[in-house]
Amino acid sequence: MPNRPDLWPSPRPLWQAAPEAVAAGLSGQADDDTTALSGPWRLLLLGDGSPTRHLQSLTGREVTVEVISMAADPDPGSEAPLEVAELDAPLLRRQVWLHCGEQTLAWAESWWNQAEADQHLRERNQPIWRSLTANRAELYREVDGLALVEAPLLEEGFGQPGPYWSRHYRFFRGGRELTVVREVFSPALERWLGPAQHIAS
Repeated sequence: MPNRPDLWPSPRPLWQAAPEAVAAGLSGQADDDTTALSGPWRLLLLGDGSPTRHLQSLTGREVTVEVISMAADPDPGSEAPLEVAELDAPLLRRQVWLHCGEQTLAWAESWWNQAEADQHLRERNQPIWRSLTANRAELYREVDGLALVEAPLLEEGFGQPGPYWSRHYRFFRGGRELTVVREVFSPALERWLGPAQHIAS
């Protein structure tokens, strides 16, 4: 693994849904399982809507982006989702916190071809969705993965112990892949969405 002091290690997955379940919009957990993902959380994690819009709608507060790092990532290796291999090198990785008011509700990282990053990430503190949909440009999001993850830095940032629900997806325009994004959500969202896992009766 190359030395990348500016980048945080990616969260460690404890469990991952099968790709075919994610493609079908399912959590990959049995409906009668006591750890099955609840409906509101399935919509957040497996839907193709903008998480920035969702967080703003839920909290009534504007989402602000705190950039942790933007650095070259010449060899993402096993940390990155498999779909990152479809991006043309050289690669850049961007890592951010998403805040609503004083609450930190999500952490995200994204991988980009360097030229695409130069074009679309000119405003470092702007959400990706807003950057990519400027001038009402058409955009397609495809959710590729769902996981439970842990990381000490996330526990420090969220102020709550894990594990945390995570997903990753790709943005496409004109059938061409633009970026791969991984998002991790704070358990604090249960205030608006209810418990992430329902208890089977």
